[in-house]
Amino acid sequence: MEHPTFIEWLNDFVWGTPLVVLCLAAGLYFSIRTGFLQVTFLKEMVRLLFQGKESARGVSSFQAFAIAISGRVGTGNIAGVATAILMGGPGALFWMWIIAFLGASSAFVEATLGQIYKRVVRGEYRGGPSYYIEQGLGMKWYAILFSVVTIVSMTFFLPAIQSQSIAKGMETAFHIDRLYTGIAVAVALGLVIFGGVKRIGHVAQVVVPFMAIGYILMAVIIILLNIGQVPAVFGLIFKSALGLEPAFGAIVGTAISAGVKRGIFSNEAGQGTAPHAASAAEVSHPVKQGLVQAFSVYIDTLFVCTATGLMILFTGQYNVAGPDDSLLVQNIDAAISGPGFTQYAVESVFPGIGHGFVAIALLFFVFTTLMAYYYMAETNLTYLDQNGKHPWLINVLRVVTLATIIYATFVTSGSAWEMGDIGVGLMAWLNIIAILLLQKPALKALADYRAQKRAGKDPVFDARRTGIANADYWQEKNMENV
Repeated sequence: MEHPTFIEWLNDFVWGTPLVVLCLAAGLYFSIRTGFLQVTFLKEMVRLLFQGKESARGVSSFQAFAIAISGRVGTGNIAGVATAILMGGPGALFWMWIIAFLGASSAFVEATLGQIYKRVVRGEYRGGPSYYIEQGLGMKWYAILFSVVTIVSMTFFLPAIQSQSIAKGMETAFHIDRLYTGIAVAVALGLVIFGGVKRIGHVAQVVVPFMAIGYILMAVIIILLNIGQVPAVFGLIFKSALGLEPAFGAIVGTAISAGVKRGIFSNEAGQGTAPHAASAAEVSHPVKQGLVQAFSVYIDTLFVCTATGLMILFTGQYNVAGPDDSLLVQNIDAAISGPGFTQYAVESVFPGIGHGFVAIALLFFVFTTLMAYYYMAETNLTYLDQNGKHPWLINVLRVVTLATIIYATFVTSGSAWEMGDIGVGLMAWLNIIAILLLQKPALKALADYRAQKRAGKDPVFDARRTGIANADYWQEKNMENV
């Protein structure tokens, strides 16, 4: 028996049962505390999505939503879903839905906290877990730890998965050398990130809707062409998830773990990424952006991830691994993995275009995700250098990010996913504990928002009225309006 490598051991340690339980429990707890706002405020989420305009300091609500979706919708929505089905069977898709539903409440809490404790740094709104950990919990060391972990994850670990997946997809579809793909993506990304936060927001608001709608339309077409299989496929998903399907009875635990892990990797609810984009939004009340970010979890998982899962299951283009690494189900070549499941799914319905369509979709997904990763890394670097004494660090970060993208095209698929999971897992541990400790300000803000809505008002946040301390930006804004 081979001994696991250090990376494999660390991944298993970070992503053990305790983190899976923590993510599910936190989502359920916040759902109860917020009155299941992911259902009761659904109409309000959609309404708020297109409200608000960008300002000299911040981006619009939709731009912040698009930046967050950029981070959420990536290779996890194509390769990640395929990996979940490979490891946990069709039932893994059900657990992705569960973590999305529960995680929407976690996303609301973290995004609202990001807005409450945001600051104006060098003329732009900045915020995120490090800011609310320092100001809300008064734990500077914890905030610094989160920023360091996030910079490492967003610069090295997570881009490796994105870059490796797109390089593999382009190689399979168009026989393009991985190095050339890496260089092309790095050059295009460089043109965006050297333009600053505003350019990231402007690119995201155009590219994100285009890529998501096109991909979901393809899934709808495939489902309509196989409409007679709807009861059987959904029955298989539910029975597999609950251990009622004999073929997958031995991997129910793996289905839960794979579904939660790949779900969080994709929708990032509770991971601490979305608060960075949420904090950049120009809104009159923190809850407005909290609700928008909760909705973005639905877009990611209930729409895009589900689109991938159903394309794969409706066409039967997948394998399922057993506990001993043998294949419980083998419908395609055992060597095919990652985006390959999705490529073969589309190819089986539309011969000659499947590989290319998925590769191009993945290119857009990955590119926008890399934009979001860089933005989050820059926000945390800005937190560590708030006085701007080392402005050259931003350019170093940009160069290192672009170099990582090129280098990672040659990383193996297994190593890339393990590194990415470690990054996601470490951030999730740190952030979920923080928002559990710091939930009261978000709940107070929600109560204030509800009260103003009942009074027929367009909610405006007043930090003094809600009794939330250390919300420096809002306190200063409230003083200006006196």
